Amino acid sequence: MPFDFKKEYKEFYMPKNKPQIVTIPKMNYIAVRGKGDPNEEGGAYQQAISVLYAVAYTLKMSYKTDHRIEGFFEYVVPPLEGFWRQDGAAGVDYANKNNFNWISVIRLPDFLTEQDFAWAVETAAKKKKLDCSKAEFLTMEEGLCVQIMHHGSYDSEPETVALMDAYLAENGYVNDFSEDRLHHEIYLSDPRKAAPEKWKTVIRHPIKGKD
Repeated sequence: MPFDFKKEYKEFYMPKNKPQIVTIPKMNYIAVRGKGDPNEEGGAYQQAISVLYAVAYTLKMSYKTDHRIEGFFEYVVPPLEGFWRQDGAAGVDYANKNNFNWISVIRLPDFLTEQDFAWAVETAAKKKKLDCSKAEFLTMEEGLCVQIMHHGSYDSEPETVALMDAYLAENGYVNDFSEDRLHHEIYLSDPRKAAPEKWKTVIRHPIKGKD
């Protein structure tokens, strides 16, 4: 059976429906950065998703090519994730989607190197006839965070975030947003195939203890 990150690391991908504190270790990602409304038809966000999956599946299927990756094992491509920030806002203003700065990512297995990544970007661009030049190899260590499983549409996230904030206040923590510590979402549902009320999204926020 291919290695499945969601099943092997349930503490990161399958939180409960109530807030919990978690420490997130260093992870590597395929990343594409951009700005603007993610819902714009054919916009920068949707183009970024195409690049991410092109590179991700090129790496996943590399064992069927002449490119050999040391330590490779078959795996399920991890879910799409996103880091979100808005200028002048501590959290997220869901009514002002045009003001988003986002980093769209897909996690990479630890055995993949930056050299393997560069090969995949070049190979995917040629095979898919797609400009993959914005793809980058990104390493992040989120550290101390609070997370929860959100059920429903993205626009209903404020209700779930309010639960997270209340939990922090009760347990001696505060949010710790900055340009490097961001609102983080992990998308466990395909919005093209499921009704909004059935969507599952991990919401994760960086935190610190109260001073």
